[in-house]
Amino acid sequence: MAEKSLLVGVIGAAGYTGLELLRIIHGHPYVKLHVATSRSHAGQPIADIFPSLRGFVQSHFEPAESPRLRQCDVLFMATESGVAMDMAPELLASGCRIVDLSADFRLREARIWEKWYGKPHGAADLLAEAVYGLAEWARGPLVKARLVANPGCYPTSVLLAMAPLARDGLLQDGLVINSLSGTSGGGRTPRTDMMFSENAGSARAYGTSGHRHLPEIEQGVRFFGASPAISFLPHLIPASRGIFSTIHLGRGDAALVHESLMGVYHNEPFIDVMPMGSQPATNMVLGSNMCRIAVHATPGGAVIVLSVIDNLLKGAAGQAVQNMNIMFGLQETSGLEAVALMP
Repeated sequence: MAEKSLLVGVIGAAGYTGLELLRIIHGHPYVKLHVATSRSHAGQPIADIFPSLRGFVQSHFEPAESPRLRQCDVLFMATESGVAMDMAPELLASGCRIVDLSADFRLREARIWEKWYGKPHGAADLLAEAVYGLAEWARGPLVKARLVANPGCYPTSVLLAMAPLARDGLLQDGLVINSLSGTSGGGRTPRTDMMFSENAGSARAYGTSGHRHLPEIEQGVRFFGASPAISFLPHLIPASRGIFSTIHLGRGDAALVHESLMGVYHNEPFIDVMPMGSQPATNMVLGSNMCRIAVHATPGGAVIVLSVIDNLLKGAAGQAVQNMNIMFGLQETSGLEAVALMP
């Protein structure tokens, strides 16, 4: 346990994930916000941009290149892809540890990253070092990690449900995964196609010909010993936040799938394997770091696994803080005890 508060920096703190990081950090008993940066809001009071933090966070956004970043024990990088790879080498050399919430270090092979993100990788030499921070499965490597790649929101919802099944040989070829996400997954930068008025009362698929999170899901499943063919299709729904993933396993033994999940997760503070046939919903996890999972058997003998998370918490800021807690030997649930909001 830390004897004094860790100094924390948030780079790119003016987005939705940045807001959640600032909110969690404020209530965390063992850390202190030292610096929060924003290219577009440098010099402005944080509470002016995020009124929900008024009276709680008194500081201002600082420039992206603030020298105070190098004074931090840990930095959260809530930036768009391509920023972390440019900044990380120098920040790591200064002694900071980094939890990167972008996609820059999630994929182990630079050529695959470059295929999906359409530009050269600027720090390929760090890919082998980066620890993939699916927290419940990475506790050992996280303790010594300098650089953590926080998983994507869709892959978190999917891999938490699939990892025990991959390890236990329960995945078959031809997996079909449909994932639904609220509009906050598109970030806070204004975009016409992400406006709520453009999406209210409607739902749509996107990334139909291939989505950047597919290679991350495939990589994760291979890590746990399986390599099935996977079809992954994300959808946008008229909700502000939350992810609902439906994983179609094909024919199988639902009781065995449920037993596999329970055997791994029965004592996990942030994963709830519900009774067989349960119906999880996103409002069971909103505002929390929980993942709730349920198993169903269809009349035709197929098995379906359902997984719900809050995309901004367990899918981003919450898992990032959980990773930090493990990295520094803090109580893993510190700052993350909030119960989900209903309705």
